[in-house]
Amino acid sequence: MKKTDYERLKKIVSTWESLSQEMKERDITPDKLLSDEFLQWAVTTPLYNIGEQVYQLTDELKNKYSEQPWNMVAGLRHRLVHDYDGINWTIIVEVVFEEMDPFIEKVKQIIKEL
Repeated sequence: MKKTDYERLKKIVSTWESLSQEMKERDITPDKLLSDEFLQWAVTTPLYNIGEQVYQLTDELKNKYSEQPWNMVAGLRHRLVHDYDGINWTIIVEVVFEEMDPFIEKVKQIIKEL
């Protein structure tokens, strides 16, 4: 059964909240993420999952909320999956520590509107 946009948005939020909580509990800092390959692996899987959920959202929803960086998040997933050796971890750290929280807050607002 195909998931609805609402279900996908909820999954995006819950996946990010789980990752964010783990990062806080384990005191994962930008410096640690830049230098620790195991942490990079641990962070990558939830980011894949978020990107895949974003990729599967309907065009209708993405067009309605076009201010959201849907393509960037979905593209991040593709980059992580298909070009792992070419990943610029400085960019991933910036996304994780600076851009995801505002993105998720907007996703929460969208959920309330649905």
